[in-house]
Amino acid sequence: MSNVTLEIAGRRYTIACAPGEEEHIEGLGASIDAKLRQLDSLNGQSPERILLYASLLLADELHEAKSSPPPFAEPDSAHAETLEKMADRLESLAERLESGAAST
Repeated sequence: MSNVTLEIAGRRYTIACAPGEEEHIEGLGASIDAKLRQLDSLNGQSPERILLYASLLLADELHEAKSSPPPFAEPDSAHAETLEKMADRLESLAERLESGAAST
């Protein structure tokens, strides 16, 4: 078992993790700390309340990611038809270029 010390909102936390996971855990801690830096007034808040805010911010971000469509969704039939026409046009242009290069 390994230990990683994270600094989140100015407080240090030591976390146990499996060997080899240290860098991943440090990255997660940095992500949480970055989220909390977006908040204006954390001074004077208890560690529990600060971590609650971090949890809510990250849960909201996860919710948004799950509820929005994936960036590379399957194209609908109209998009597929347009892509097919573009591919045909590119093939036609490539053939013309090849035949022109062969004749010179």
